[in-house]
Amino acid sequence: MWLPLVGLAFAAFMFNTSEFMPVGLLTDIAGSFALSEAQAGMMISIYAWAVMALSLPLMILGSKLPMRTLLLVVIAVFLTGQAASAAAPTFPLLVAARLLVAAAHAVFWSIASPLATRIADDQHASTAMSMVVTGSSVAMIFGMPLGRVIGLAVGWRMTFACVGAVALCVLLLMMAVMPRLEKGEPFTLAQLPGLLQNRSLMAIYAVTILAATGYYTGYSYIEPFLQQIAGLADGTITAALMVFGCAGIVGSLLFSRFYDGHRVGFSRIMIAGLSLALLLMVATGVSPAAVFGICFIWGLSATAFNVAFQAEIIHATPPDASAVAMSIFSGLFNLGIGCGTWFGGMVTDSVGIGSVGLVGGAIAAVALVVCCATMGGRRRSVEATLR
Repeated sequence: MWLPLVGLAFAAFMFNTSEFMPVGLLTDIAGSFALSEAQAGMMISIYAWAVMALSLPLMILGSKLPMRTLLLVVIAVFLTGQAASAAAPTFPLLVAARLLVAAAHAVFWSIASPLATRIADDQHASTAMSMVVTGSSVAMIFGMPLGRVIGLAVGWRMTFACVGAVALCVLLLMMAVMPRLEKGEPFTLAQLPGLLQNRSLMAIYAVTILAATGYYTGYSYIEPFLQQIAGLADGTITAALMVFGCAGIVGSLLFSRFYDGHRVGFSRIMIAGLSLALLLMVATGVSPAAVFGICFIWGLSATAFNVAFQAEIIHATPPDASAVAMSIFSGLFNLGIGCGTWFGGMVTDSVGIGSVGLVGGAIAAVALVVCCATMGGRRRSVEATLR
């Protein structure tokens, strides 16, 4: 059981490293193509919107394949996209290569948590999900900062090439250790209206869009923010990003320890922490210690919120629909990423990058209000929404 879960954690590491590398290299990528940071940041928005648009249709098509086969295909597509990103001679071609990676991303994060819970027994389901999320958090600690170090030393293209090499290793590992799981019933479009009538899911999705939008209004511009507003050197910025990732591991551990007994309260506290961290971005100029403290609260809250809402989706849907429900979650989360990056760019160009945290924190506060209003305290059981 554990080796396939370790493999999934490594896959989550490389997917998250790839997704957020442009955040740590935004200034260098913009300089390579003579763009402003806001213009280069649109690559993050386009990637996120592609994931949003592709998650559901690709997952419906992918549900016809065995999970193991689907996972291997997804990693192979990801590898191809990384190689194309490293070689892209122009910004439009870089965006096109990132769209290929986005297609792989759309499917991977639709199947990662359901696949983890299928590999594990019921007693270890939360631990299995926590392992996958830990892979994401380790990407924040080592993946994205290491990518930034490589990019600063030898260029951002080499960072993409290195992630491609990691993808090749992960592909070989998963071919060796991933078991062949029993194939479930394919999900069809005719079943989609029944899934969308699930009120628990609709509440989860609404809060997800708002929280992700607030989160990425600030996070997408964290590197130039820390440079220009906090006045930090490159090495200190890298250290702050590592603190963010370390806090994510703490968040995943808190999830595995407290979520099952305090589901709704856990989610509310984490959204509140996310909003607080964003609002406190204005205090980063006080000292490096303030930066690290804010990044710790931010990373812990964001990671724990993300995995808690994935768990809520699995609780709220029957097993054969969980991957498709997760694909909608992934799509909407990435809608929030795209909107947040766009809002952050608008704020940066209009009133200055120093205000992205205030705007993001306000949006996350709205997410908290909606969460309190729509996600009640009763424990949800699996709802038979598909007939």
